[in-house]
Amino acid sequence: MFRSPDPFKGQKYESIKKDCIKRGQPFVDPEFQPNNKSLFYSKVDSDIEWKRPGELCKVPRLVVEGVTTDDLNQGELGNVWFVTACTSLAHLPKLWQKVVPNHKEQDWGPESEYAGIFHFHFWRYGCWVDVVVDDLLPTKNGKLVFCHSKNKNEFWSALLEKAYAKLYGDYETLKTGYPADALVDFTGGVAEKLDLMQYGVRQNEDDKMEFFEELLDASENSSLIIATISCPETDVGQSGRQGLMKGYGYGVTAVKKISVNKGLQAATGSGTLLMLRLNNPWGTQEWTGAWSDQSEEWKNLSEAEKKKLGLTFQNEGEFWMRLDDFIQYFENVDMCHFVNTSFFSLKKTWYESLMPGEWTQGARGSPQNRSGGAFHNKDSFLNNPQFVFDIKEDTDTAMISLEQDDKRADKKIGGEHLQIGFHIMKVEENRKYRVHIPGEKCAETDFKQSRNIYGKYVLRRGRYVIIPSTYNPGSVGKFLLRLYTGANSSSKELTKEGPERSCCICIKQPQIVLTITIIKARDLEKRDKDKSPGEPNPYVEIKCEGETVKAPIKKNTAVPEWGTMATFYLKKPEQPIIVDVFNHKTLLDEFIGQATIPDLGTMEGEEKEYDLFGKSKKEKKEGTKYPGSLRVRLQSSYDLTDL
Repeated sequence: MFRSPDPFKGQKYESIKKDCIKRGQPFVDPEFQPNNKSLFYSKVDSDIEWKRPGELCKVPRLVVEGVTTDDLNQGELGNVWFVTACTSLAHLPKLWQKVVPNHKEQDWGPESEYAGIFHFHFWRYGCWVDVVVDDLLPTKNGKLVFCHSKNKNEFWSALLEKAYAKLYGDYETLKTGYPADALVDFTGGVAEKLDLMQYGVRQNEDDKMEFFEELLDASENSSLIIATISCPETDVGQSGRQGLMKGYGYGVTAVKKISVNKGLQAATGSGTLLMLRLNNPWGTQEWTGAWSDQSEEWKNLSEAEKKKLGLTFQNEGEFWMRLDDFIQYFENVDMCHFVNTSFFSLKKTWYESLMPGEWTQGARGSPQNRSGGAFHNKDSFLNNPQFVFDIKEDTDTAMISLEQDDKRADKKIGGEHLQIGFHIMKVEENRKYRVHIPGEKCAETDFKQSRNIYGKYVLRRGRYVIIPSTYNPGSVGKFLLRLYTGANSSSKELTKEGPERSCCICIKQPQIVLTITIIKARDLEKRDKDKSPGEPNPYVEIKCEGETVKAPIKKNTAVPEWGTMATFYLKKPEQPIIVDVFNHKTLLDEFIGQATIPDLGTMEGEEKEYDLFGKSKKEKKEGTKYPGSLRVRLQSSYDLTDL
């Protein structure tokens, strides 16, 4: 169900506008006043005058002749990253209209009553916020100082920038940033940042093809993709190799894998073309290498052949590059993915989990001590927040985004982003309390001083715990963990250390915590009378004090390996654990043996092997042995928070 954006700082656009119209006075924002404090945190500029659009031109408009990718100039602030994000947003009118709601109603003209107030929608940590601003804009000599459109009477970009500056506290805070972060704020998408120097695409052919397939998949799913060339701040905007501009963002507008027929291979130089189309919003200067506008590759193709190959242009300023050239000249790729969570869609849909959390500092061992640092901090790592989720298919893809509370608004007091990352471990199938000893590591990210960390993983069936952390123990801050899976993951935060002890003396309390791992079985046999061909399809059910945990089916094998774990809090440790082994069949599953496990193991853990027996009263009395055995690992402790 759609939820209306929350009013930022409690300011409601409609009620403020009605009040201004009633009073006959244009809006002046008390929460973002036209003074130096709203401009800068590190300096004073007395030459700036705040003026309304009506003072700068005769007929101000929000949009003139539609929103286009070449609308914008960055101004004195030099916030190329923000302008790049705005340019990418302009590629997708539906998303632009989500950020600039009811733009026709807001515009100057007959469809709207002017009141000097505008509003914009931004996504912030799981919800949308509505930010209102007045239209007093910073100027010098009658011209806009910061971001502005090339058309002098178009003001959507200047007002959007003002609303964004209000969101972060002042204009100066917007001087540095990443396009992907702004795109997340504009769209609610998931950011992924790739450093091609570290990604290995220039050295390894497999990595290069994996990168291309990722770009192709992102493009086909309408992700916003931006490529940049790293450089010092003083070199931003300078000419680089083959006509490319340093530090400026180029939007990737198409990704194509083209099979070229033999008749055209001489003209293209290849039987397969891996091509990217880029948009240059920064002026007339363009790529001059292979497949540039005047290159031999284009001269050798007719218009019909270009169209047949799909090498077309949608906007002026676009150009094509081969993948090899792209990874040779560009160094950073920012992507903003839009994850489809609508189950009324024909495209692949995802289940979304939004889990807010916080790294906090408190007394050792207390619930307030939730900042344990990275994995190498063995004594404190598991103090971090922990989130459990299930993979319910044989395999499923999990997309995970960890986003920390943006520190840019704190730069005036020296605030910086924390180094963050996350660790994924496989845990027991019935894990419901916090993890106290490390489980099987499935994946982990590098730690980066970035607002967002992203990972995409293929995981097998089972239960997992994500541990988001800062690199250094004791760092504090809020974060949002987003998880996307193909099936409902039943995700939640683990907050309790173990089972709570009841104060009622008549209720028996847990005495021992025990983890059993079903390692493997051997020499299993089917028991069906018709002796159907092939090996059994075995699975097991672990039963302990009324709780049952099931291991997955292993197909066509008499020697299955599981690795399935379960943890139990034993009130009656003298009672054995029962493990039943079944053969999965189309109509009715078949029992093929039972292991009775009276042992508890040790704190360090020990492996044992148990024979299989029948389970009827008669079979138990006679000790009827069935073919096969089961190997397990047992680990236990009298401290219920040890495992």
